[in-house]
Amino acid sequence: MNKLGVHAFVWEKGWSHDECARAIARTAETGFDLIEVSALEPKTIDVAFTRQQLERSGLGATYSLGLDAASDISADDRDKEKRGEAKLRDAIAMARDIGATHICGILYSAFGKYAVPPTAEGIKRSVEVIQRVAETAASSGIVIGLEVVNRYETNILNTASQGVEMCRRVAAPNVKVHLDVYHMNIEESDIGAAIIETGDLLGYFHTGDSHRGYMGSGSIDLAGVFRALVKANYAGPITFESFSSRVVGQPLEGILGIWRNLWEDSADLASHALMYTKAQLKAAREAQKQAERSRLP
Repeated sequence: MNKLGVHAFVWEKGWSHDECARAIARTAETGFDLIEVSALEPKTIDVAFTRQQLERSGLGATYSLGLDAASDISADDRDKEKRGEAKLRDAIAMARDIGATHICGILYSAFGKYAVPPTAEGIKRSVEVIQRVAETAASSGIVIGLEVVNRYETNILNTASQGVEMCRRVAAPNVKVHLDVYHMNIEESDIGAAIIETGDLLGYFHTGDSHRGYMGSGSIDLAGVFRALVKANYAGPITFESFSSRVVGQPLEGILGIWRNLWEDSADLASHALMYTKAQLKAAREAQKQAERSRLP
């Protein structure tokens, strides 16, 4: 059974003690199984306090981040590569210490728009770094999810098939593809087929909608998305991600272009997302049973 989660940015823009406590409490009260904690600014995270709050609430956790230009492991720059590997190792240690099961995001390049395409050498270096840090993550039972994002946020993994190829090059059992419907809606020709073809390599999934607001109020065929997840026998985490200028601040606001309020009430947004996700999963599972129920006597 899939664990259902929500991104911390639905609740708070930072991770002070008060923000951490509120985000975790609200996630638990809404009925989610886990919260995705952003490690974009790791120095703001009090690991011991976060773990205490998670244990108090009975909530699970996952971790997400993106490398920056100074720590781009796909760059032709050994110093950047070293900084990137150190950043990934620090993130894995923090994820381990708060009890997170997954660390996901743009872990293979910088998080931002590139002016040039990737190089074969850059991808090779990225693969080698991920291979090394994957061993460390595996020793703590942590899955690494390589997030496939749109062309304005990386120049390496823009489609599910590229994510699959990257994971096969890394060839570590705990390195999986992280898919996100917002990005798939931009880059894939057939979202459902891409999910199914990713198959057993799919390890983490982000739901949302085309405008990053309320699920079902945008243009994505979410019923088809959930049917594909069920058909693919995907059993990993499904986490709702949504951004609004009401909550999100810099630097994410600028990187992602979050210029307007897409919602006003975090609690209403999150409770709707949980209800919607459960309903769509139920419908998709029942649809899967129709062949068995339609047999002639």
